[in-house]
Amino acid sequence: MHSKSIKWVAAALCVLPLVAAAQSFPTQNVRIVVPYAPGGGIDGMARVLAERLQQKWGKPVIVENKPGASTIIGTVAVTKALPDGHTLLLTSEATVTSNPYLFDKLPYDPARELVPISELVSLPQMVVANPSVPASDMKELVALAKARPDSLSYATYGSGSLPHLLFEGINARRGVKMTQIPYKGITPAVTAVLTGEVQLTLAGVPAAEGYLRAGKLKALAIARRERLPGMPQVPTLAEAGFADIDPHESWFGLFVTGGTPTPVVQKIARDVAAVAADPAFIERYVRSRGFDPVFSTPDAFAKFIQADRSQKEKLIRLTGAKAE
Repeated sequence: MHSKSIKWVAAALCVLPLVAAAQSFPTQNVRIVVPYAPGGGIDGMARVLAERLQQKWGKPVIVENKPGASTIIGTVAVTKALPDGHTLLLTSEATVTSNPYLFDKLPYDPARELVPISELVSLPQMVVANPSVPASDMKELVALAKARPDSLSYATYGSGSLPHLLFEGINARRGVKMTQIPYKGITPAVTAVLTGEVQLTLAGVPAAEGYLRAGKLKALAIARRERLPGMPQVPTLAEAGFADIDPHESWFGLFVTGGTPTPVVQKIARDVAAVAADPAFIERYVRSRGFDPVFSTPDAFAKFIQADRSQKEKLIRLTGAKAE
């Protein structure tokens, strides 16, 4: 036999067990690790996805909440798992695109120890203000901050959070001084703007939408590639001239342990895409919760992560944000 033919046959024999493993996947219970506490948006997404995948796979799909240490505890549990596809991670952008630059040292390498499966949903973020703030857009906000130094404060949920990166980016780039007031999550941050404790924040559309429609908050811009169809009057940060400090939307994504065979990764991705192909699922569990459905391929997700990491690195370095 020709040497090239021998090599081809040898390569084919190596691939066959991997393909067989993918076809029989899963062979046991599947865990979806969520590095956040129960009850939030990520947890809710994990549970509806687990339910649908369990129906498809005929094996139990269990959601395990492992919160703590800025998502590090849950993430490390996945990176240390067997690379066979039976342990998944459903997390937000913080784990993969912010933590590498907020921490001097991480006990995991997201580029090497996690394999992207799919960006599931994106959560557009809006710059919102208390109605008492005499600014109707970002340009007026900067002018107000310059005219009244130290008069404006903004709510965040900690150093390196999206509101912190945006407003500190404005401070650095536009030479103004707005003061950070940290809260224990986005809900108390939005409440602080509603009550006038602070004047501004960057909030996910689901958290702010009802208050915007009631006139209790006003939107100055949106961190999104295009304007939101439901609020076409609100410009994007890029349109407002702030593309350089746009922290981008928040997102939820699905990952698997690094080293998992590619055919298994592709099977999981196909099965997740099949769940998302149901319009009733998208309407009930995605759009109705204020999320934008994405459900990308592994390749598209990997490219998206690269761009998002680049922007987060730039903003974290610009603002000097550090993990607390």
